[in-house]
Amino acid sequence: MKRIKFSLIFFTAILFSSSCEKYLDKAPEADISEREVYGNFISFQGFIEEMYNCIMDPNKGGAWNQYLFADETLGNGPYNFDAGNYWAAESLFYGQSVNTTDNNPRSKRIWEYAWYAIAKANLALEKIDEEGLFQGTEEEKNIIKGQALFFRGWFYFQICRFWGGMPYVNRVLNPTESLITEEFKRLNFQETAKKMAADFRAAADILPNTWDEVPTGQPTLNNNRSRVNKYFALGYLGKALLFAASPMPNEEATGSNTYNPELAQQAAEAFGELLKLAEQTGNYKLQTWTTWTDCFYRWNNERPGGTEVIMAPTIYDRTRVRWSTVGGTVPSSFGLNSGSSADVPTNNFIKNYAMANGLPITDPASGYNPNDPWKGREPRFYKDIVVDGDRIFNAGDDSFAQLYNGGRHRSQINPPSVTGYYAKRYSPMDASFSVSKAGNLSAYVPYLRLADIYLMYAEAVLFAKNGGTPQSTSGNYGLTAVDAVNKIRNRAQLANLTATYTANAQVFFEEIVRERAVEMAFEGTRFDDLRRWNRNWDPRYLDKTCLDFDRGAGNKPMNIRERVITKRVATKKHNWLPIQVRFINLYEGFPQNPGW
Repeated sequence: MKRIKFSLIFFTAILFSSSCEKYLDKAPEADISEREVYGNFISFQGFIEEMYNCIMDPNKGGAWNQYLFADETLGNGPYNFDAGNYWAAESLFYGQSVNTTDNNPRSKRIWEYAWYAIAKANLALEKIDEEGLFQGTEEEKNIIKGQALFFRGWFYFQICRFWGGMPYVNRVLNPTESLITEEFKRLNFQETAKKMAADFRAAADILPNTWDEVPTGQPTLNNNRSRVNKYFALGYLGKALLFAASPMPNEEATGSNTYNPELAQQAAEAFGELLKLAEQTGNYKLQTWTTWTDCFYRWNNERPGGTEVIMAPTIYDRTRVRWSTVGGTVPSSFGLNSGSSADVPTNNFIKNYAMANGLPITDPASGYNPNDPWKGREPRFYKDIVVDGDRIFNAGDDSFAQLYNGGRHRSQINPPSVTGYYAKRYSPMDASFSVSKAGNLSAYVPYLRLADIYLMYAEAVLFAKNGGTPQSTSGNYGLTAVDAVNKIRNRAQLANLTATYTANAQVFFEEIVRERAVEMAFEGTRFDDLRRWNRNWDPRYLDKTCLDFDRGAGNKPMNIRERVITKRVATKKHNWLPIQVRFINLYEGFPQNPGW
């Protein structure tokens, strides 16, 4: 269909429906008819494909774009959000016109593309049920409808997790109708999430487990990993409900800074349904520890994700991995035109990584030595974090990380590591890392993977109306909350949580918080988690620190001092991003977020 570009809230839906209808209604001279677009599975799926092309690739929205807004990382310059400037036009959020034929991830943004996709989903849902239009099997119809339902809910979730509740547009709009009605008043997040949940539930009920298992998916057999299926819908059903059940959205809706037990129960059951189905079918399963990094990157241009990632970004341009992901996180002297930002992990965040015995570093029995802070840490630490002396490149002065005071990577290159660390979850620096190898790296931030489901299951069960203890289950799945957390820990070669950390719900929840920080590090969940838990402004998460030290004998650190580089500005108003003025002024009844 003809390309349409939009940039305004709800006008997306209005103009899209109007322009498409006018285009399709041209007859008999029109060169395309509704039957040609919506009349069979192949052509209708082509229409659906535009929604896949609206999915934002989190860390490739620019040459490098900031996508971690909590306490995980620092750049060579201050982040706008750290200063409380949520008005900044971060390249993750908005500022581009929609062009779904453009395969450049740098042009994608959440706000404009999400509203466009929602309008597409509504039109698809109208056309798939229009009598006499679609000619195909019931399975084909369900797959089309299920994808549209999922995408409507999913793109609403992308908008609402940052900007809060919205009017839930679930139909094609007439360009002449008034928006000043009850239907278009802003909802709170909890109200909007219930509507998302209805779409996710309806999608899950009609989508196949995987496309490879049904006749419709046979023409693309073994190439269906990115296709929306039942697991996508169940995962986001639980995710939306858990977000809505959490203290911040529940306080917004009810005034109570606690979990909503009914919504937490619904989330737990959705996660339980997914996990039970995954175990029964084997469609998805946790990666082994030796292949854990397959979730995040693969070499030789192979798509990462393995058996664990359920939903990943659309791959638009493979070369952007080198020029965005790698370029923003590795030393600028690697010969990769890299280091434009040098986003690196903070010392305060690294404290979340436990010791090899599984105990947090704050536990007196952990064996943690603040004078030798990187010794004896848990296995994920060494997969994720580059410390001084690590081999990070295959040749030259950059072969080994020099992150001590005055070291090459701390002060002699531009930009340097401002914290004394590098992250390698998506830029796996080691002895074999080279310019040519970086060119074949395929690395993507997962949107949804099975480990996240297990951890959210544990949290939901802990606060569900039928739960309440670490030993509770969802009711439809036999794993206890603590067993779910231990499953992720065991995969990472850690022992089960000790009785000290499962004695009661409060202590156990703090371990969920820490476990989510580590397992989900650098995946974009931390900012959502801290806000939904009403902890974004908690003093424990405000300081962003570095580690200053000299290199002593045997390359051991000495004269160690933790230093605060910046203190995040975060208050209650930072629960939600401000909505740009040009959007809130479109019509009455669409208010700005509180405090902005």
